[in-house]
Amino acid sequence: QVQVVESGGGLVQAGGSLRLSCVASGRTAGTSAMGWFRQAPGKAREFVAAIAWRLGSTSYAESVKGRFTISRDKAKNTLYLQLNALKPEDTAVYYCAAQIGPVLRTITTPRNYDYWGQGTQVTVSS
Repeated sequence: QVQVVESGGGLVQAGGSLRLSCVASGRTAGTSAMGWFRQAPGKAREFVAAIAWRLGSTSYAESVKGRFTISRDKAKNTLYLQLNALKPEDTAVYYCAAQIGPVLRTITTPRNYDYWGQGTQVTVSS
């Protein structure tokens, strides 16, 4: 089992910044990828950014490219998401997810993740 816990959400004005953190614990030795997804009220959960845990390669949704940066600290089993130049449309619950296994599955697809956190709210006011 793997536990995933996010933190760092909050209320920020448009143009502001936030940094989200996600700590994975438990049987994390087989982590193949970790990612961030978000869900706004009345909308489906969508991919934001993800990182292949061993290689460090990253992927971003077009809507956040150039504004958000994903990073990891392998020693601490911690994933980060730096959110800059925030817009009201970034308002959502942000979820961290972990993909476990020897084979890397597509990191942009939610169903390829095995463990999810409870989410952290990000609200951007205009």
